[in-house]
Amino acid sequence: MKLIFIRHGDPDYEKDSLTEKGWREAEILAERVASWDIKQIYCSPLGRAQDTCSVSLSKTGREAVTCDWLKEFYYRIKDEQTGEWTIAWDFYPRDFNDRDDLHDKDRWALAEVMKSGDIAMHAQEVYDGFDALLEKHGYRRNDRNFYDVIEHNDDNIVFFCHFGVTALIIGHLIGVAAPCIWQGMMMQPTSITVLGSEERIPGEASFRVQVFGDCRHLIEAGEPVSQSGYFTKLFEG
Repeated sequence: MKLIFIRHGDPDYEKDSLTEKGWREAEILAERVASWDIKQIYCSPLGRAQDTCSVSLSKTGREAVTCDWLKEFYYRIKDEQTGEWTIAWDFYPRDFNDRDDLHDKDRWALAEVMKSGDIAMHAQEVYDGFDALLEKHGYRRNDRNFYDVIEHNDDNIVFFCHFGVTALIIGHLIGVAAPCIWQGMMMQPTSITVLGSEERIPGEASFRVQVFGDCRHLIEAGEPVSQSGYFTKLFEG
């Protein structure tokens, strides 16, 4: 099985839609999506993901299933330095890099700063929603944090959503604390991230990242990659 995560196009956050550039990106993306053999498409309920997805749906003649738990992971925590409320993944390096608890795959959501926003509960909602969906597609999570294969398949499952929630799900799949991905990696608008199931032991599956943040459809079309969500100049080679 392949899990294909697509971040929405360049966002207009005020309107929860896409900028003019974002619509161009979505059109270019749709050409790439149309070349895939897709089993099912799932989408966040938020406008910027729905709009991005809609272009690919029009191109392919397919439909998508909207999942509420695929919305951006926008829950807030109370900043320990300032006392202000901020997005759970919006840390400065000085507040994250030396924190063992935020680097621990089992403890990060239980850190005191995360408790201020009930982050463990909200993360579990995403995990439960995702695992229930995966079970419908033949892979059931077990108590050893990998998956029992109910029915092997080579299906491609596509998700149109957001960086924050995708990073959370990837952490769940590969056993990495979500803040490490939030702070250490980046998915640009309309970028494609792929995880494949490895079934080296019959009946047992784990997921491994094959592609992360691929924007070659934009580069090949001569469309600059959006910097949205990143705090320095992008490499354009």
